[in-house]
Amino acid sequence: MNAWDPNSYKRNASFVAELGAPVVDLLAPKKGERILDLGCGDGTLTRKLIDCGCTVVGVDSSQEMVSAARQLGIDAHVLDGHELSFNGEFDAVFSNAALHWMTQPARVVAGVWRSLKPVGRFAGEMGGAGNVRRLHTALRQAVVSRGGRAEDSDPWYFPNPGQYRRVLESAGFAVKVIELIDRPTPLPTGISGWIESFAQAFLGGVREQEREEFTREIETAVRPYLCDKQGVWHADYVRLRFLAIKSEV
Repeated sequence: MNAWDPNSYKRNASFVAELGAPVVDLLAPKKGERILDLGCGDGTLTRKLIDCGCTVVGVDSSQEMVSAARQLGIDAHVLDGHELSFNGEFDAVFSNAALHWMTQPARVVAGVWRSLKPVGRFAGEMGGAGNVRRLHTALRQAVVSRGGRAEDSDPWYFPNPGQYRRVLESAGFAVKVIELIDRPTPLPTGISGWIESFAQAFLGGVREQEREEFTREIETAVRPYLCDKQGVWHADYVRLRFLAIKSEV
């Protein structure tokens, strides 16, 4: 389970909202629409939808992130994305960098379908197949080398376009756009900051006094691939971006 701290997230991961503009463009929000932001986080990107003239409800599993979103004036609520309880309320559902934390995608997508009005839109971006491959491999290997089971620590679901298309279509969506996008991303606070914000699940079996060593081990493993000649770290991000429409029948 990842514990979300809005302050460390802003310090380590402000790029998440900054790089979310293309999926907002794909959603094409219209003034007066009612939109659900699924996995709204601290509300930075939600605020952009509101600025477009939309009425937006944000949901997130983290109380801390929801509190931060409310400080921005957002109608945000603590809710697990697997347990969406809305019924035909929204013109669109939007999600950025959240769906890969929801490891039962069929339940999530079924809830999104129920939440939408007929011909409502579902636009999202998430980690896709190959996302953070170098980091992911190093983290899993570090857990195994300490006697743990990598599958017990792994919090992510990174589908390829075919896999996620099948999930969407099985729920009743017509897929209009679905693609993988390579997006190497500079990390403002390096590997240690990235682990602090995103990879806490892999630290579950690591004693507090050994966590610095764990981070150094990951840095050593990925340095040849993810640190450039100027000493700038990048994450090997691959994003899955999609737009789907709820069928009328």
